[in-house]
Amino acid sequence: MQSLARRGRGAQFLCVPSVRPPSLRDMSLVAEAFVTQLAGINLVCSCRFGPAAEPWPENAALYQQLKEEQILLSDNASSLAVQAFLQMCNLPIRVICRANAEYMSPSGKVPFIHVGNQVVSELGPIVQFVKAKGHSLSDGLDEVQKAEMKAYMELVNNMLLTAELYLQWCDDVTVEEITHPRYGSPYPWPLNRILSYQKQWEVRRKMKAIGWAGKTLEQVLEDVDQCCHALSQRLGTQPYFFNKQPTELDALVFGHLFTILTTQLITDELSEKVKNYSNLTAFCRRIEQQYFEGHEKDSSTAAARSSKRSLLR
Repeated sequence: MQSLARRGRGAQFLCVPSVRPPSLRDMSLVAEAFVTQLAGINLVCSCRFGPAAEPWPENAALYQQLKEEQILLSDNASSLAVQAFLQMCNLPIRVICRANAEYMSPSGKVPFIHVGNQVVSELGPIVQFVKAKGHSLSDGLDEVQKAEMKAYMELVNNMLLTAELYLQWCDDVTVEEITHPRYGSPYPWPLNRILSYQKQWEVRRKMKAIGWAGKTLEQVLEDVDQCCHALSQRLGTQPYFFNKQPTELDALVFGHLFTILTTQLITDELSEKVKNYSNLTAFCRRIEQQYFEGHEKDSSTAAARSSKRSLLR
């Protein structure tokens, strides 16, 4: 599928005409016209989805690695976060598992969605893509709340996601017993080993660049605990991070915490850090029940069922 080839970040279009870069004056005129148009149609922002929402295609698909034998903790968490976000937007998506999903992605990361003739990878760009189609979970927030939401999303990505990557590729026992066997499982020897070591080298280089290479596992677990503490404090007794309605922050946090809680690792040290915060585990159960359980025919449910065990057992 030509449109699924790696071509860079964000939404990908089948045909991209060659045009000159717009000048600042051009962009100013376009912005002014856009604002005028919005004022003219009196768009009602208080609605969860604006009246200009485009139809969502029935064949929209999300791609990730093979669930049972290949996908790793961090990618499973990221995929579940996107599926939760789309469920919260009431946008159906069909999950397709491919051994080479990582290499099909325009950014080299999973998950990515294929909607019409467009391909978009990772939660942030997917949120913007969905918003451009008239569907948003955060339109009801004011500017201060939106800034706070983005700050907490950065916290999750910088702490939880990085900790997951560290555990997968920098903890020697986990690397040998889980990461290498799973990551290279679809491929024959020696390709399986070559790809695994190549990925390990890439991740460890990133860890060195951000100052995590010299950390011990205990220090990483402490970072996870601090992140969970901050999230727990922000959530409090609310059903969602911004009171009664979920946002993309809720989807992101659920994706990572639920996957940590339900993935079998060498030890339970990582999941125990999350279990120390009862409101976070209750938050995960609530989203699992509301958006995944009882939707057996919905392909998004498969992500919640791909875990080793359920939170409700």
